[in-house]
Amino acid sequence: MVLKRSSYRVPMRRLVLLGALVAALGLTAAASASPYVRYGVQDDAWLEYGPGTLDDRLDQLEAFGVDIVRVNVSWRLTEPRAGVYDWTRTDALLDGLRSRRIAPLVTLYGTPPYANGGLPENWAPRSTTSFAAFARRIAARYPYVRLWAIWNEPNQRRWLRPTTPATYVKKLLNPAYAAIHAVSPGSQVAGGVTAPRGSTGGVSPVDWIAGMAKARARLDAYAHNPYPLRRGETPTSGGCDHCETITMATLPRLLTHVQKAFGTRTRIWLTEYGYQTNPPDRYLGVSYSAQARYLSEASLRSYETPRVDMLIHYLVQDEPDPARWQSGVYTASGLPKPALQALRFPLAQQSRIGRRTTLWGQVRPGGTATYRLLRYDRASGRWVRVGKDRRTTARGYLRRVVNAAPGTRYRIWIPAERTYSAIVTVKSA
Repeated sequence: MVLKRSSYRVPMRRLVLLGALVAALGLTAAASASPYVRYGVQDDAWLEYGPGTLDDRLDQLEAFGVDIVRVNVSWRLTEPRAGVYDWTRTDALLDGLRSRRIAPLVTLYGTPPYANGGLPENWAPRSTTSFAAFARRIAARYPYVRLWAIWNEPNQRRWLRPTTPATYVKKLLNPAYAAIHAVSPGSQVAGGVTAPRGSTGGVSPVDWIAGMAKARARLDAYAHNPYPLRRGETPTSGGCDHCETITMATLPRLLTHVQKAFGTRTRIWLTEYGYQTNPPDRYLGVSYSAQARYLSEASLRSYETPRVDMLIHYLVQDEPDPARWQSGVYTASGLPKPALQALRFPLAQQSRIGRRTTLWGQVRPGGTATYRLLRYDRASGRWVRVGKDRRTTARGYLRRVVNAAPGTRYRIWIPAERTYSAIVTVKSA
């Protein structure tokens, strides 16, 4: 996706999974789904420079209930000269996340001048050892970091040159994979981290995956940023079914190509995803209510898709310049959008047979919680209780089957948090 905020982008199941059977039988989870998928956010600029203190912002992330926060670490800025390190930023951010028991996902990128002959940071290093040395050093410094991603969107020229899978695998991914596992055998290292399309001078994610396999890539997970590519695209529909792009709407394509290239044991990480809103983006943005709905639906889609281990939302707060990125759960002035509640307490329609509708949701950060299902009664203009209060699973998940006409609106009340979830409106199918 496009570069935002600063000189470096601190950017960010199977729906046919027996949906009818789940609705009919009231099953709590499908065996082939990813019931332990973790949800997170990425917004490095907000985390570093947002309102209040760093502790305030870390506390806010904890209140969101996120499992993971993705943090980009620039090799160029951290080791500006060979053997000379500045860990100030990474110490503050990673140690802060650890203190809140939030898992950091660290993405390494950006070549320093000494390693690529004075070229810009998106040019690969000349040797295969320099990046490995940095990866080894940072993994040793932060032994509690167990989730790593190598580079960001290398299939686009703005992020990596030469823009070839072989360059990426031989100069970056494989050296870093070996180095990190040498000092932290329990870590997981993701490769790919691809953009949904190659753009000018780039490579499609479909061809990139195949090229990585040909170059004998080593990875524990394949990471991808499945952004929508047009405004009418939802998490489950509107994607191009004849293109080599891969978005959330065409997520099965990602599973097919990753399995073919790397086998069924390779995990899937969705490392950056979001919808811009209108206002302020009049060209690419969706309405506030649509953004909230899509966040909930994306959470469900990730949950239902086999082998998907995480979904990272990008951003926390809109950028002040309307020409930049506007996918935050807060406006640029700090006002919450409906998407904030979708991030904290997603609620979505899972399936429908006749009037029998299955709703799925989660109370984050997990742990068994009491919730109350509410339905909007148009006649009285009030939210009314549906049945008795119930408890979520140990991971905070809930599933309720209701008899509802299209257009009926539901939400949940979480007594412990004294707040409501996102609203879901029943669709005909």
